[in-house]
Amino acid sequence: MFGLMQTHPLDIPSIVRHAERMHPGKTVATRTSGGVVTATFASVIARARKLAAALRALGVREGDRVATFSWNHQQHLEAYIAVPCMGAVLHTLNIRLFEGDLAYIVEHAQDSVVIVDRSLWPQWEKVAASVRCVRHTIIIDDGGEAPLPGTHDYEALLAAQSETPFLPEVAENQAAAMCYTSGTTGHPKGVVYSHRSTYLHTAMLGTVDALGLCERDTVLAIVPMFHANAWGLPYGCLMWGCDLVLPGRFMASDSLAELIVERGVTFASGVPTIWLGLLEPLARATPPPRLTRIACAGSAVPPALQRTYLERLGLPVVHAWGMTETSPLVTFAKPLARHEGVDAASLAATLEKQGRVAPGVEIRIVGDDGREAPWDGTALGEIQVRGNWIASGYYKDEASAARFQDGWLRTGDVASIDPDGYVKIADRTKDLIKSGGEWISSVVLEGLLMGHMAVAEAAVVAIPHPRWSERPLACVVKRKGADPSKEELLEFLRPKVAKWWLPDDIVFIAEVPKTSVGKFDKKVLRERFKDHSV
Repeated sequence: MFGLMQTHPLDIPSIVRHAERMHPGKTVATRTSGGVVTATFASVIARARKLAAALRALGVREGDRVATFSWNHQQHLEAYIAVPCMGAVLHTLNIRLFEGDLAYIVEHAQDSVVIVDRSLWPQWEKVAASVRCVRHTIIIDDGGEAPLPGTHDYEALLAAQSETPFLPEVAENQAAAMCYTSGTTGHPKGVVYSHRSTYLHTAMLGTVDALGLCERDTVLAIVPMFHANAWGLPYGCLMWGCDLVLPGRFMASDSLAELIVERGVTFASGVPTIWLGLLEPLARATPPPRLTRIACAGSAVPPALQRTYLERLGLPVVHAWGMTETSPLVTFAKPLARHEGVDAASLAATLEKQGRVAPGVEIRIVGDDGREAPWDGTALGEIQVRGNWIASGYYKDEASAARFQDGWLRTGDVASIDPDGYVKIADRTKDLIKSGGEWISSVVLEGLLMGHMAVAEAAVVAIPHPRWSERPLACVVKRKGADPSKEELLEFLRPKVAKWWLPDDIVFIAEVPKTSVGKFDKKVLRERFKDHSV
C-alpha cells in the first residue's frame, strides 16, 4: 500500500512559525511622530506572544472577537499575529465609517476587547457610548498624550507578561478574522475568514502571476489594515519574508514618497487615489525610487494613470480586482507569454482590464437570463466566483441567500471576459458609488434626504471625479410649496453620515425619471449629469 503524505492544518500559526524560523531578521518599519521605528520579525512575534498572554489575562478565549481601531503600524501587525494564533478572531474596524455603522458592527460581532490608537480616541469615544459588549479597551499610544481612565495601556500590558506559546495548531476551518463591508444597502455585512482561506490567499500572493511577493522585496502597505486585511499583505510579508514598511497615520503623499525612497521599497499597493497623489512626489524624488511594480485596486484604474506611471517612472501598474467577500484579491492583470512582441497599444488595452483569475478560484459571468455568458470579450454578465478564499455567506445575516447561491458568490459587478480570461468590469448591478476605493451607498443617502420635510424625492448617482474616481451627486425634487437650499440639505446630512459621504453637489429637478415598474431610472440621470461639475 502506498503511504500518504503527512497533513498539517493550513493555519496562521504555521505562517508565523515559518516567518520566525526562516525570516527572523526581516524588519517591520513604522512611521511614527518621532521618526521611523524598526523591529525584526523575531521581536514582533515575541511581542505578539506577550499580547496573546495579556488578552488571555483579560478573559479572551477561543472564538472571542478582538477588534482593532488602528492605522497601519507594528502594534496592529502584532494583533494580526496574536489574536488568531490564540484561537480568537481578529475583527478590524474601518475607522472611516460613520459612528452609527461602527456601533452596529461592534454589537453585531459582539467584540469583547477593542485595541484603539490614542490618535483615534475622539472617534472611538463616540462609538463606545453606544455599545455594551466591549469589556476592555486597550490604548496604543501613537500620539504621546496622557493615559485615558478606564482603559489599558498597550505597552504596560505587554510589559506585565512573559512570552507564552501560541496554540501549536488551529483547525483549518476555524474563524481567524472578520471584516464588515458597507458595499450593500442596509446594515454592513460581516465576512469571516478562516485560517485555511487566509493561508491559501497568502500563498497565492507570492505567485509570479499575482503580486509576486518574494524575500527580496520591501513592501509598503498603504492599503489600510482595517480594510479587507490590507489585501493580505501583512501575512504575505511574513510568509514570503518581505521587509514590511507601515505608514502609521502619516498618509500624505510627500510622507509616503519619502518612505518609499528612504526604505528602498520595491513593491507598494494602494487605490487609484493614492497613486494619483504620489505621481509627482515620486517623479521628483532623489534618488529615484527602487520600486519595480505597484498594485492598484479598489476601483477601476484610469488608463491614463497606468500610461503615465509607465512612461515617466518605468513602473508597471498591476491592475487587480476583488472585494471583502473574496479575501479580497481574485484577479490580476499580468501579461502572458503570447504578449511578447505585441504592439504597445494592444498590450496596454489588455493590462487596463481587471485581469485573469488566480488559481484556486473559479469565475464566470451570468446574463440576465441566468445562463453563463461566453468568454468572447463582448458578452456581459454578472461576475460570480467560488473557491478556496471566497466567503460562503455573511455572518448572521439573511442577505446571504440572495448573494450566495449554489456555492457561487454573486458579486454585483457586471463584466465581460475575453478568450484569454481577462476580466473587464463594465458596470455595477447596484447603484453604489466608489470614492477613493471606499463604497458610498446611494440608497442610504436617498433615504436620509427624503427624511427632510422639504424633499419629495431624491436620487443619488455617481459622477466622474478626476481624483476620487467617483463622487455622489444628489438629484432632489422639492415638496410642493417648499424651497430648501443646497446648503440646508447638506447641513441636514452632515451629522448623519461620514464627511466623505456628503454629496459634492445637490441639483434640484422637476421629477425623478422612473422605469416601467416605478423604480428610479438612474441611468437616465447619470447620462444627464455625466458632464456635471461643481
